[in-house]
Amino acid sequence: MRIALGVEYDGGALRGWQTQPGGGTVQDALEAALSRIAGAPIAVVCAGRTDAGVHAAGQVVHFDTQAARPLTAWVRGANSFLPPAVAVRWAQPVGDAFHARFSAYGRCYRYLLLNRPQRPGVWHGRAGWHHRPLDEAQMQRAADLLLGEHDFSAFRAADCQAKTPVKTMRHAEVRRVGEMLVFDFEAGAFLHHMVRNLVGSLVYVGQGKHPPEWIGELLAARDRTLAAPTFAAAGLYLVGVRYEKCWGLPVAENPFLPGYAIP
Repeated sequence: MRIALGVEYDGGALRGWQTQPGGGTVQDALEAALSRIAGAPIAVVCAGRTDAGVHAAGQVVHFDTQAARPLTAWVRGANSFLPPAVAVRWAQPVGDAFHARFSAYGRCYRYLLLNRPQRPGVWHGRAGWHHRPLDEAQMQRAADLLLGEHDFSAFRAADCQAKTPVKTMRHAEVRRVGEMLVFDFEAGAFLHHMVRNLVGSLVYVGQGKHPPEWIGELLAARDRTLAAPTFAAAGLYLVGVRYEKCWGLPVAENPFLPGYAIP
């Protein structure tokens, strides 16, 4: 039997998604908890790997098991063995053709950036921070240039293992909610550090260091060294993964609802 799970986590104290020697990752914690429920080793596959310090409100995983358990066991039972920062939201049987990564046609990321002179307290570890005023209207003009199919090499980490830097951006929005700037992005897939690198360059535009058109110049140049530094992991959230309705997964229709990490 193949089971899909919806998982959320606070990545602040975790070493990222992917299993590592010594543990401390989301995958390590989840596989250990599910294995206790199944009474046998369980290996999970996720929709999108996240780095240390990155959070998720809508991660999706799947695993195979021969253990017959009620769905509540994969949710409440697993949660009883998971660390406080990791929680299973839902469980759903799926066909063998379903794959958490390859069946997904879209990933939705949100970056929260506290924009005020004082450093965060309540938002420490859960939002990025920039102390100088930022012009969100200029940043939105720049973000509009990201829409469509582009070579995103200028926003790609040096150790990125993606086969191609060409991705299609379907949604790129910058808006202000009080002192918080909210960046929302949706694409079929993302490069390593791509969202954090995009936010860094959009902040340069918001500061007035470059005009919005600079983002288009970066895309054309395909040179990572010309773009801004990578922004902090603390503000990044995987808020949703999109699948065809035929899989019957209880995924939010709109992963950009205010309830996702916005007070």
